[in-house]
Amino acid sequence: MKKFNFKKVLDGLTSSSAPPAKPETEITETLGSEHFQVSKTVRHGFPYQPTAMAYDPVQHILAIGCKSGSIRLFGRPGVDCHVMHDNDAAVLQLIFLVNEGALVSVCSDDSLHLWNLRQKRPAILHSLKYNRERITYCHLPFQSKWLYIGTERGNVHIANIESFVLSGYVINWNKAIELSQRTHPGPVVSLSDNPTDSSKLLIGFETGMIVQWDLKTKAAECRYACEQTLHSLAWHHEGKQFMCSHSDGSLTVWNYRSPSKPAQVFQPHGHPAQKGSKPEACRPIMKVAWPTQRTGDPFIVFSDGLPYERSGRRPCITVMQGKSVTVLEMEYPVVNFLPVSSTPWPNDFQDPYAIIVLLENDLVVIDLTTPGYPCFQNPYPMDLHESPVTCCTYYADCPPEMIPAFYTVGSRQQKKTGFSDKNWPVKGGEWGTSTCSYPEIIITGHADGSLKFWDASAVTLQLLYKLRTSKIFEKQPLNQSTEYEEDPFAIVKIAMCCESRILCVAGTSGHVIVYRYNKVETTVDVPTLEIALVYEVDDLDSPDTDQIPPPMQPPSSSVGSAGSGGMPSPSPHHSTSSEGAEKVGSPLLKVKSGPQKMVPGYQVDLCAQLVTVEGEPPSQILCLAINSLYGLMAFGNMQGLAIVDIIQKTTLLNLGTPDLYGSADPYTRTQPRSPQRKKPPAGLGDLGEAQAVEQERCRSPTTERDESNGVCLSPTGTTRKKLADIKRNRNQPRPRMSKAHSTASMEGNGGDDSDDMNSSLSMSWGSSVSRLFRTELIKAEAMLRRQRSSSTSSVGSQSPKVTPKCAGTDPHVASHKCPGRDSPKADSKDGSFSRSRSSSMSSLENVSAEGINCLSFTESYTRKTDPVTSPCLWVGTTLGSVLVIVLNLPPQGDQRLTQPVIVSPSGTILRLKGAILAMSFLDCNGMTIPPLFAKWEDPKKKDENRETKDGQSMNQRRGWQQLQHLHRQKAPSSPTTETISDRQFVVICSEKQAKVISLPSQTCAYKLNITETSFVCKADVVSIANSVCLACFLANGHIMTFSLPSLRPLLDSDFLPLADMRIAQTFSFSNCGQALYLCTPSEIQRITLAADTCESLQEMLCELFLPVDTPEGPKQSFFKGLFSSPSIVDKEELFGEAASGKASRSVAKHIPGTGGIEGVKAESGSAMAEVQKARMALVERGEKLSELEERTEALKVGSELYASSAHQVMEKYKNKKWYQL
Repeated sequence: MKKFNFKKVLDGLTSSSAPPAKPETEITETLGSEHFQVSKTVRHGFPYQPTAMAYDPVQHILAIGCKSGSIRLFGRPGVDCHVMHDNDAAVLQLIFLVNEGALVSVCSDDSLHLWNLRQKRPAILHSLKYNRERITYCHLPFQSKWLYIGTERGNVHIANIESFVLSGYVINWNKAIELSQRTHPGPVVSLSDNPTDSSKLLIGFETGMIVQWDLKTKAAECRYACEQTLHSLAWHHEGKQFMCSHSDGSLTVWNYRSPSKPAQVFQPHGHPAQKGSKPEACRPIMKVAWPTQRTGDPFIVFSDGLPYERSGRRPCITVMQGKSVTVLEMEYPVVNFLPVSSTPWPNDFQDPYAIIVLLENDLVVIDLTTPGYPCFQNPYPMDLHESPVTCCTYYADCPPEMIPAFYTVGSRQQKKTGFSDKNWPVKGGEWGTSTCSYPEIIITGHADGSLKFWDASAVTLQLLYKLRTSKIFEKQPLNQSTEYEEDPFAIVKIAMCCESRILCVAGTSGHVIVYRYNKVETTVDVPTLEIALVYEVDDLDSPDTDQIPPPMQPPSSSVGSAGSGGMPSPSPHHSTSSEGAEKVGSPLLKVKSGPQKMVPGYQVDLCAQLVTVEGEPPSQILCLAINSLYGLMAFGNMQGLAIVDIIQKTTLLNLGTPDLYGSADPYTRTQPRSPQRKKPPAGLGDLGEAQAVEQERCRSPTTERDESNGVCLSPTGTTRKKLADIKRNRNQPRPRMSKAHSTASMEGNGGDDSDDMNSSLSMSWGSSVSRLFRTELIKAEAMLRRQRSSSTSSVGSQSPKVTPKCAGTDPHVASHKCPGRDSPKADSKDGSFSRSRSSSMSSLENVSAEGINCLSFTESYTRKTDPVTSPCLWVGTTLGSVLVIVLNLPPQGDQRLTQPVIVSPSGTILRLKGAILAMSFLDCNGMTIPPLFAKWEDPKKKDENRETKDGQSMNQRRGWQQLQHLHRQKAPSSPTTETISDRQFVVICSEKQAKVISLPSQTCAYKLNITETSFVCKADVVSIANSVCLACFLANGHIMTFSLPSLRPLLDSDFLPLADMRIAQTFSFSNCGQALYLCTPSEIQRITLAADTCESLQEMLCELFLPVDTPEGPKQSFFKGLFSSPSIVDKEELFGEAASGKASRSVAKHIPGTGGIEGVKAESGSAMAEVQKARMALVERGEKLSELEERTEALKVGSELYASSAHQVMEKYKNKKWYQL
């Protein structure tokens, strides 16, 4: 493979003007374009907006059609297949070719399609597109190859199911009705042939006219007139009676030979009409079924038909048998239902044992053999949308012990009563022959605050465990702030450490809950932290004022101090004024007080809540990160960043986003105050604030940039304006934080050459510094403002540049170590930025909001001069800035429980174009550096529960020992700048760009402009084929991958247009080249980027069709066959081209199908086999010719030897006499 130097800029893809540095090491990249192929694997969940259903009683396969044109096929649990029509026409009807491995779909665009189910990926064999008429109903008799097609005009056409060619035999509506009838009978709503006489076809029209058509004589034999609108027909298996359902909630029974008067008319749910009064008005019965059984009365099953006056009644299915009437209420409207029978023969006793009911949002199967008609427990993952899905997280190649752990605690939750004990009746198909070699877990967050953990290994999906986050909050009416949220418990972000099994969940009400996995039940109080994450501007007269403001006092709502026992102790409330105290409110949700019972599974360890400010709710949390070894959690929103110590249960850092820059803030920030408005709900249908911003970006994805100042304005940065932000003005003096405090002191960058910049950075973080030094910091801050103001006035319109400290460093990386040092104006392409205090400054620098969009805990180099790595937090903002925060952790043991964690700014700021989406770290070999973690321990096992002297578990102690060993191993002998070499890379991806930066030198090794006309929605560094790459999903639907660290393009696939922001919100990459997104509100679509997975996918997919013998038909009794002659019709003679001719080409157009990729592979395989045979024959012929040539050569040599010997004998004896011989 070609070797790429990690400091070489990729030609043609970057616009950096800095010369590439001489490479110190070379990294061999093993990934190529042949390793990537985008393909959909499987779809999970309930079919969204179902419209049709069919069932094969022999193959036991269920098909469901949807409004979007998709079809889902289900068999036994784990057998699930999804196919899609070429267009988005809704599926109106589905018809199985029973036990033949084929399916007919009727779509709303007046087209019919024949699907081949004898392959793992079903494909269309034939299509028939009607041109003049609209299709309303189709019927295919059992074991018949002629399909009856009813139209809106009342005509019936007949098509050959094998060739999909229309027959010339047509039943016109004017020939079906009586000559005296002057009105049109309406569209055809039902077609059904007589179970005992296939030459008789029953045609039902919408107006209530029913015609029995004799196919032989081509004439109407009987006509039945119903007074009400007709909806459906159902035959008795003997063929002597049929039943109709009507719009007034009535059922009509007709005798086959008595068309003049119905045999019975009744309203099952209506009261009988009294004398002189009208019958009770009932809702229409949309469908009726009349299955019979050998022992007992027949069943009459129908949907709806309840009286209108009974308000509040749900949709229902009614089961009547004899005098018994059972009404089964449903949660959602009924789409269709089908009785399940063991025989496909319509002229035999059906003996139904179940009813499959398709609802708008659920699939219900009723057991008819058990008293009370209980339901079967649905084994499919169709409860995915039980509550609307708001976020998804995908963990491929996770620790294998996680799935059994979740299943153990989840199996106790899934013990449901009231279900049938019979086996699931839909049992067709067969699982794939191969499975995935690594475990996969999907976590879905829902609008009701619940989380579901799914086993997604191979191509199946099984619910493992369900967690309800709302259980810790009070059920009483919430405070007034809840009016801003329709779903106050909705999950917006999920972060989990798979090794330690620590789970962090962020909700839409500004709450973050930390969970720890535990196998035993406990009873504990829920520790809580209230945080006021807000940035406030103080009103000062001028930047040059010498007046020192009074020191700030930390309010109790934002402080959590570490006591001796490591638990939070409330600090007294202080405020500079009563007005300031009134600005900070309370959380939107109230945690239950007192001990709470925690069942085995995930148990609450901490609940951190953002409080309201000035009556406005906190903005939605945008990012969430956790590190189990450090014991820290961080989250951010459009207001700022918060770092929480989950061990001591304290807030370490609570700052607004502008304060993270210190005095090196490149933006002039305005302070618009918007009136209080209601916040959009964050449910599934409503996208909320973040989604509305994404929609605005979709309308104008182009990023503008000021070339003179080099300031990048991301679409996210310019539009994501939260209602609760309290902004600051750059023309005013440096603001002070009055709502963000911390007990952990902020330290400067000791040992750095630029002490003045570090001191200024520390001053800007004064809100988090101990109160003992607050007055000195405010004085120093005021002095710095005066110096900045005087320097600005002396310079005039020329703006100071922020340049790298060391020569040769990349201008894309702005490390704030040389403040106040003038430098030549950088090229606008370099990505550096400059600030101007003059009045002619570009208005593009005026920003009002910048949020935290990405967080990453890691062990890395925080400054250019760092000789070793240290714990740190990398912070990415919505305006493209990356800041580094140093974490000074106390030693493990009792000191970790008592001493505070010190967080301090590193002074490093990196800049990209667009909002930061992903950050990952690579070692010197180009492999991902995994975050350090503390291994989960089972408290029941004594050997894993041994505590060390300092109170920490053995696994966690070993992790810290490994960390210390890593430090010693990386430390150079002489920690000078000259001896420091780059040993890490950081990969940063934004909405527009991607950069690979060498650490600790902070030089930009590679840079790539991903897109100019669109923007990246999701990005992540994933592993694939024993290597890593950067994967991106763009708003224009493209999926792109790039090699690391060279950012060489490997894949660019136009996969899926971003038609719905739901896709961008739920799209998630994972390892091994796997990804998923919520394609509909109730379905998850999984895809793969790996070519090897695509190759093995064929073996992983399920089989839908299995060779099964068709059950034998009913045996006719001797006397019935003796006295009655069965009607045997040769439909080939009736509908064939010889008898009926050809249909008009203008009626419908035949479209040949692709036959499926399987057929193409089979044909190509057979062709290749023939070529291989010919080649082998040619090789054999060549071998034989070679053998013949060798034999000829041997004969030639032998003859030459013989001639030579004969010549020698002749020469010897030619001169001798005979007597001399």
